[in-house]
Amino acid sequence: MKKLFATVLLTVSAASAIAGAYGSQSVLVVEDDTGKVLIEKNANAIVPIASLTKLMTAMVVLDAKQDMDAPISIDKEDVDVLKHSTSRVPVGASIARRDVLQLALMSSDNRAAASLGRTYPGGTAAFKAAVKAKIAALGMTQTSIEEPTGLSPNNRSNASDMVKMALAASAYPEIARITTDSKEIININGRGVEYHNTNRFVGAKGWDIGLSKTGYTEEAGRCLIMRIKAAGKNATLVLLNAGASSVRAFDAVSIRRFMAGEDVRVARAHPRAEGRAAKASARTRIAKHTKARHRRA
Repeated sequence: MKKLFATVLLTVSAASAIAGAYGSQSVLVVEDDTGKVLIEKNANAIVPIASLTKLMTAMVVLDAKQDMDAPISIDKEDVDVLKHSTSRVPVGASIARRDVLQLALMSSDNRAAASLGRTYPGGTAAFKAAVKAKIAALGMTQTSIEEPTGLSPNNRSNASDMVKMALAASAYPEIARITTDSKEIININGRGVEYHNTNRFVGAKGWDIGLSKTGYTEEAGRCLIMRIKAAGKNATLVLLNAGASSVRAFDAVSIRRFMAGEDVRVARAHPRAEGRAAKASARTRIAKHTKARHRRA
């Protein structure tokens, strides 16, 4: 027993030591087949989760078994008045529910996600109750979600719970397919409009991705959930509160290289990259005072 305990301590210590190479505030990488923690950094820190929320929204909507071909009319109520984020989905557009789900997951559109919650059977109150029940069913004890988009900083969780959510979401074929589509043409008011995945690694050469979701708000920073395969290993990774898109990207590349047995320092952000991240953060702060809107995911 003492030997087993010592082995566990060494594994956790090694995972924590490796995590020092990553810039995201919270990092958790779990091997899917064994449940082994490969990398861990602040996995229990409870923070805003931004658009990672939309994976929960999608699961609850699909659980309700609504008619996915039925049209949803985008309403003024779906417009973001909290962060004033932009959207290419016009108010008044009538879009099939399956396409609305595609917009919410793949391109992280907030109006689309809001409309899914609004048109849930029984309305917004019933949607919130269903989310609360789903969170409990998945054993996500450190998670609270109060709305479907992730715009609210009160949508909070930790990396450990986000792994649970990712594993559950990946069991839905529709969610796995949509989040790994690199682009899709959606019929908007009789016109085909092309939308792209917010995760630049989806469809990129050398990446084998089974689930993906990005997130961003000022409070949450840059977030990412992915299930990836590298060197024959399947793993789920969660990155929370990266200071810039470049930091999030470096962390994802570093994790993939680590899984492939390469030196993680090869992919680690060097001083110039960290400088670019700092400048990006400064530009974000400046933009906050000159624009009354936030970027999506």
